[in-house]
Amino acid sequence: MLTKLFPHPGLTALLLVVWMLMLNSFSAGGLVVGLVFATIVPVFTAPFWPDRPRLRFGWAMIDYMAIVMFDIIVANFHVARLILFVRNRDLRSRWMTIPLDLHSAEAITALAGTISLTPGTVSADVSADGRHLLVHALDTGDVAEEVARIKSRYEARLKRIFL
Repeated sequence: MLTKLFPHPGLTALLLVVWMLMLNSFSAGGLVVGLVFATIVPVFTAPFWPDRPRLRFGWAMIDYMAIVMFDIIVANFHVARLILFVRNRDLRSRWMTIPLDLHSAEAITALAGTISLTPGTVSADVSADGRHLLVHALDTGDVAEEVARIKSRYEARLKRIFL
């Protein structure tokens, strides 16, 4: 019964939080409308997600989000330094191909989104077989070292989150 009413509890919670943030104020009426909205949308979209990924919530996800937030902050300062003090010809921009150990489309999308959220890097493409991710980095030294860093910091943690 509960799984029919809440087929995607994480999506329900996310929709409710986003709804309340968009209201920009707290009221009982807004909460009720948000609960209705957050309950109905996942019920109607559940048939489109027959093989939804199983996620591990808890420390694995908190660890991942903390690492990503830290890396975003550090990368902002790094990119600002590049813009202010490094000449264009001295930039070491590179294309990197990252071999993927992730198998679900959702996990690969989360990795690609994380890479694109971090200033100075952008995910450009996923190979047709889903085994490689093409990434452009604004300034990097050793490509193999950067690929290993992405795999150890992000992909390894995502493998613990996506069961």
